[in-house]
Amino acid sequence: MEAEEIHDWLRANLFDAVPMAIGVISRDFRVVEANRRFEQTYGPWKGRPCHEVYKGRKERCAHCAAVETFADGRIRIREEEGIVRKGSQSHYLVHMVPIVRPGDEIRYVIEMSTDITLVKQLEREKREAERLAAVGETVAGIAHGIKNVLMGLEGGMYAVNTGIAQGDDERIARGWAMLEENVTRISQFVKEFLDFAKGRVAHARLIDPNEPVRKVVQMFAEQAARAGIRLEVDLQEGIAPAPLDEEGIHTCLANLVSNAIDACLLSEQRRNFVVTVSTRERDGVLVYEVVDNGQGMDYEISKQVFSKFFTTKGSDRGTGLGLLTTKKIVHQHGGRISFASKPGQGSSFRIELPRADLPCPDRAPAEQRRTEPNP
Repeated sequence: MEAEEIHDWLRANLFDAVPMAIGVISRDFRVVEANRRFEQTYGPWKGRPCHEVYKGRKERCAHCAAVETFADGRIRIREEEGIVRKGSQSHYLVHMVPIVRPGDEIRYVIEMSTDITLVKQLEREKREAERLAAVGETVAGIAHGIKNVLMGLEGGMYAVNTGIAQGDDERIARGWAMLEENVTRISQFVKEFLDFAKGRVAHARLIDPNEPVRKVVQMFAEQAARAGIRLEVDLQEGIAPAPLDEEGIHTCLANLVSNAIDACLLSEQRRNFVVTVSTRERDGVLVYEVVDNGQGMDYEISKQVFSKFFTTKGSDRGTGLGLLTTKKIVHQHGGRISFASKPGQGSSFRIELPRADLPCPDRAPAEQRRTEPNP
C-alpha cells in the first residue's frame, strides 16, 4: 500500500471515525487540519483562527491553553465553553497534545474535544435538586427546633400562671426560670442558623496562631471548673504569625471545646475528665487539636458528625450546626478537619491548615482562589 493510500485509509478509518472533534492548530493559532466530527460540530474551519471557530470570538482567549502547550510542550486537559455550528452554547473537554519533531520546535498542537454539554446540564439539575432538598431539610430542622422551644415556653408559662393562681412563689420562680432558659435557647438557635446561612467570608490578617486558643480556653475555663473538668492547654511556642480569620478560628475552637465539655458531662462513666487544646506546626501545616476523654462515639454516630442538624447533645441542647459550621470555616482557610473517637474513651478533633493554602490578608479566601478542590 502506497503512502498516500495509507494516509487516506487512516483518515477514513481513524481520523474521521473517532467519536470526538479533532483539530490541528498551528503556531499562529489557525486550524490547519480537522476531522469530519470537528466540521460537523463547529462548522467551516479552514485557515480560521481557533478562537473564532471554537468560541465565535475575534480576539484570542485570555488564558489560552494552546499558548501554554506551545511554550512548554506539556499535554493539557481542560474544560472549555464554546459555540457550536448551530450557534448554541456548548461545554467540551479538550485534550491538547503537542506535535514534536526531534530537534525541532513545536509546530502544531492537536486539540481533541468531547462534548460534555449534557453532563453539565445533568450536574446543574443535580445541584438544583440538592439545593431544594437542603431547603426542605433546613425548614424541617427549623420547625423541629422551634417546636421544642415552644413546648418549653408553654411549660414555663403554665407553671407561672398556675403559680400565680395558687399563690405558689416557688412554682412561679421555677416557671420563670424555664421561660428564661427557653428564650436563651431560641436566641442561640436563631443565631446559629443565621451564622450558617449567611455564608460569611473569611477576613484574614496576620495573627499569632496561639491567640484564638488562649481566648477560647479563657472563655470556657469557669464552665469547665464548675463541672469538675480539667481544661488543659498545650501550645507550641514560637509559631510564626499566619494569615487567619481570627473570629472564624475562634468559632471553630469554641465549637470543639464546647462539644468536648458536653461529651464529658454526658459520659456515663465516672473519672477525672480532661479536655486538652493544643497547637503545633509541622512541615508548613498549622495544627489545632481538641482531645477529650468523654463519652466518645460509635461508628454509626461518627458517620453523621458533619451532617445538618445532627447532634449528640439531644434536641434540647443543640441544633447540630456547630461542627458543620466549623468544617465550612476550615475549608475557607484551605484546610481540613478530621476526628477519631471510641465509645467510652473520648474523641480527638484535628484541624490542619497548610500555610500554602491559607487566604491572603484582606483578600478572598483560599477556596475561592484555587482552581481545583482538594481531594
